[in-house]
Amino acid sequence: MKTKLLIPATVVMLAILGSLQVMSATEVDKKLIDRGRYLVATAGCNDCHTAGYPQADGKIPESEWLMGNPVGFQGLWGTTYPPNLRIFMSGLSEQQWMQQARNPRRPPMPWFMLRDMTDEDLRAIYQYVRTLKPTGNAAPAYVAPGETVNTPYIEFYPKNLHVTAQVVQ
Repeated sequence: MKTKLLIPATVVMLAILGSLQVMSATEVDKKLIDRGRYLVATAGCNDCHTAGYPQADGKIPESEWLMGNPVGFQGLWGTTYPPNLRIFMSGLSEQQWMQQARNPRRPPMPWFMLRDMTDEDLRAIYQYVRTLKPTGNAAPAYVAPGETVNTPYIEFYPKNLHVTAQVVQ
């Protein structure tokens, strides 16, 4: 009697399991990479890390994304340059990226946006950037406050502000 009930139940379970869509590892990877591409595009990464992106209204080919920017940002912290993320991330493991992403950075990098992203979002960004060829040049080195800057830069100096700024070193 038990055998007679077990066979139909097994057939029903197999039919249900067979109808479920199971994603392959490749499909999962593609979904994660697509999510990373979306996050890079919408979180403003290209605004600084892709030369000319804002001036071109975002119409820069994806093949040129995230190669850094030789135009610096100067303020009370000194002069910083958006690094070439393709080169930077090619030298990091996923775990190292996760740690780096949540550490404070010098302005104007909105590091707190990365800090507040989910682990899955940070993994998606990492996986996406790793699909891009690590090409281009490294960004110029940080220049301390008061030092001579020999590149173009954008000034970020508050006017009529009577507050002492905290600078991340």
